[in-house]
Amino acid sequence: MRSSFLPVLTVVGVLFALWYAAAVWLNADWTYDKATRSGETVTATSLVADTWAQKKPKLPAPHQVASEIWDTTVMKKVTSKRSLVYHSWITLSATLLGFGMGTLLGVLLAVGIVFNRVMDMSVMPWVIASQTIPILAIAPMIIVVLNAVGVSGLLPKAMISMYLSFFPVVVGMVKGLRSPDQMQLDQMRTWHASAGQTFWKLRLPASMPYFFTSLKIAMAASLVGAIIGELPTGAVAGLGARLLAGSYYGQTIQIWSALIMAAALAALLVGIIGLIQRVTLKRMGMAR
Repeated sequence: MRSSFLPVLTVVGVLFALWYAAAVWLNADWTYDKATRSGETVTATSLVADTWAQKKPKLPAPHQVASEIWDTTVMKKVTSKRSLVYHSWITLSATLLGFGMGTLLGVLLAVGIVFNRVMDMSVMPWVIASQTIPILAIAPMIIVVLNAVGVSGLLPKAMISMYLSFFPVVVGMVKGLRSPDQMQLDQMRTWHASAGQTFWKLRLPASMPYFFTSLKIAMAASLVGAIIGELPTGAVAGLGARLLAGSYYGQTIQIWSALIMAAALAALLVGIIGLIQRVTLKRMGMAR
């Protein structure tokens, strides 16, 4: 246990030390400017104390971000518009819906690409080309088009999440469905297995490790899509809305707390998928 946690704690400690040092460096200009106007002398101690306690710093110190997260999670009701739990739930709703739609679309496209040569030659290049379009450019277009037909709220954000999440599922499932070697496929033919039986008994089970790996990537991408989808709409709820409000009013501590909350949410969701993966693969005899 010690050998597992010691490297992690060492890296975390180094990152926090660099973060605190960067906060002093980036926030020092304001401290020196304030001291010049008031005729005070800046000592090393006062420099560190001031740069770690500014209300609108260029880079907030870790303890300032931690305090903001505590105040907006534990100290606020979950129904409050100032609660990060409330905003996280709004973003999570769009994330899960987009992730579900993206996973379904990705699996269907992957099956079609593997079993249909026309789709393999025509659809796969377009799937790859779709990811070359910057999401920040296409997100407002999706929202405007859907609003024009009377669709607003959760679905436009979920569509953006789906756009980002379906690609890793397609790639992973195509690789997984094609992972059985020729000897295994020949064996299925020897047993006179139909195409459906080959799919359910061989190709689909063989694709599971690839599938779960792609789901982890898709989940993270889906969360990013949900946050991006909240930016061009001027949303008043969601982690994207918190980021937007923080940027409007120069509240960098609020921005960083929303970012940390988004990272924690992504880690939790990916961790849940990892847990399901271990249980599923163990029951299938693919993991210990």
